[in-house]
Amino acid sequence: MAVTDHPDFDAHEAVLFVADRRAKLRAIIALHDTSLGPALGGVRMYPYVNEDAALTDVLRLSRGMTYKNAMAGVPMGGGKAVIIGNPRRDRTDRLMIAYAAQVNQLGGRYVTAEDLGMSLADLKLIARHSPYVTGVADADHQGDPGPKTALGVYHGIRAAVQVALGRHSLSGTSVAIQGLGNVGWALAQRLHADGAQLIVADTDATRAELAAAEFGARVVSTEEMLTTPADVLSPCALGGVLSAHTIARLKVAVICGCANNQLANRTAGEQLREKNIVYAPDYVVNAGGVIAVAGEYLGQSTAAGINARIERIYQTTLDILERARDEQRATSEVADSMARRILQDARLGRRPPPLTDSLSLGSW
Repeated sequence: MAVTDHPDFDAHEAVLFVADRRAKLRAIIALHDTSLGPALGGVRMYPYVNEDAALTDVLRLSRGMTYKNAMAGVPMGGGKAVIIGNPRRDRTDRLMIAYAAQVNQLGGRYVTAEDLGMSLADLKLIARHSPYVTGVADADHQGDPGPKTALGVYHGIRAAVQVALGRHSLSGTSVAIQGLGNVGWALAQRLHADGAQLIVADTDATRAELAAAEFGARVVSTEEMLTTPADVLSPCALGGVLSAHTIARLKVAVICGCANNQLANRTAGEQLREKNIVYAPDYVVNAGGVIAVAGEYLGQSTAAGINARIERIYQTTLDILERARDEQRATSEVADSMARRILQDARLGRRPPPLTDSLSLGSW
């Protein structure tokens, strides 16, 4: 099947299959849309079962980055890279340097950053061999975008709980966090500080038990997580968890999490609406990390300025959820239409009218 016939191909500008036999590099770099500027998106290393699975992931993730950047007011386009391999076994300095060389071949059309299976040390190594890297530590930025992503999701949960439950405080709100990686853990810390009652699940039992000890969280199995009653479900592991099968089993009022591409398909958003579950679109609420790394790359924001931009995710999420409620549309559909409007305005060479302050591209 040709790439252009793939169901997740969405008029991508470029999809590059790259390899370096000596470094044992196999990767795909996808540039979705550069209407707003050079494509920005992390590089993910994962042991995909085959190349088709890697292609599906990179196509969906790069499209999500376009919409994420547009909705966050980041003047950069959307792209993504995936390296096929097990990060625990296959990650080597030679492989990272070979990946940097492939990024350089694009001449700045793609700017890479950290994602699943990669570390800050990996990014620093890549940055020694390529100028098209962001998310490494400097005076104002601490490199790791995870805590910033968690901060944005925290603000998204605040907005969603306000719309769905009429609450202006998270104290006493039950939040089920699926996945306690770097971002999920940082989110748990913030929610615990606000008095939320946490329910956690992670494939690493030690990590889950640590959350129980530190946050007083109730631990459930990963299998139980999607059927556990709670006010909020926060998917913070891999994407694709919200399908017709899983949605039918949910016992929550809100879904707001860190994971990318939480909807298994485009009909899942409508299925959530029909079940009266408020879904905060993932690429809207998890944009804190990209706001931070874009600010670092563009050199136009201080740490305080970045935090202020991330805080605006609250109002952006509120606007989307209220509009979806008023128009009786899926929140995912409303967010997509808003992002497409921003991109269309950019293609026509005009600044899009700001739907909220957080959507103004001129503030950078």
